[in-house]
Amino acid sequence: MTPGTRRRVRAVRLGPRSVAALVLVSAVGVAGFGWPFLAPPGSRVAAHAADAPWLFAGLLVLLVAVVAATIAESGLGPKAVAMLGVLAATGAALRPLGAGTAGLEPMFFLMVLSGRVLGPGFGFVLGSVTMFASALLTGGVGPWMPFQMLAMGWFTMGAGLLPFPDRLRGRAEVVLLAGYGFAAAFAYGTVMNLAGWPFMSALASDVAFDPGAALPANLARFLAYCLATSLGWDLGRAVVTVVLTLFLGPAVLRALRRAVRRAAFETPVAFEEPAGARRPT
Repeated sequence: MTPGTRRRVRAVRLGPRSVAALVLVSAVGVAGFGWPFLAPPGSRVAAHAADAPWLFAGLLVLLVAVVAATIAESGLGPKAVAMLGVLAATGAALRPLGAGTAGLEPMFFLMVLSGRVLGPGFGFVLGSVTMFASALLTGGVGPWMPFQMLAMGWFTMGAGLLPFPDRLRGRAEVVLLAGYGFAAAFAYGTVMNLAGWPFMSALASDVAFDPGAALPANLARFLAYCLATSLGWDLGRAVVTVVLTLFLGPAVLRALRRAVRRAAFETPVAFEEPAGARRPT
């Protein structure tokens, strides 16, 4: 560590079991999002196009819960739980502020900054829990919710995996986070399109998923679907994330790092007996 730099204190240290659980749920998530492109035409999976999203949704919610529990078991102490509760509640409260208005969702910039400061393990749990709390707050509970939880977990975890967490500071770090937020906002919208796209009937639209079509044809349909239904929404989300990160990012990063230093996550909680206290006989 060079002079003038500080080692990032992680709220959660990922152990081998946590990493294995993350890899497993991510692999299932890739299959859950991308099965329309992975299943060959005429296969049994393609034949159950109306059922597959529901099956993957039920499986994902269980796996995300298992991953969160595994990460918690590996070191999510009381201080980290308190921080998780505050940030998840704040993110859940921010999300409805722009709901229904051209993708103006200010919670995304908070997830980026929190993942950067608190690390990938905490970031995955925070993103998943925040989306779950937001769904309960707004009544947005449905088969899409597990996909949202996993996608937001990936989104926030990715911010914790960005390079130079101990050395990069100032304007350069804010620009890096703004660029990541812009790209990740579009990526989030794209994978969520994958979650909803198979629900459309091929008879109802030329951009719907067709279980009998070849991969190039479905890729063209999906691209047209994204351009027609979500490009404006994703662009709004990306621009809001960049603007808030550039203008509020430095202050929020300082506040988060100050809170992390004061919380001293890597120092175990110890309860000391007051001086002069008498033990029961």
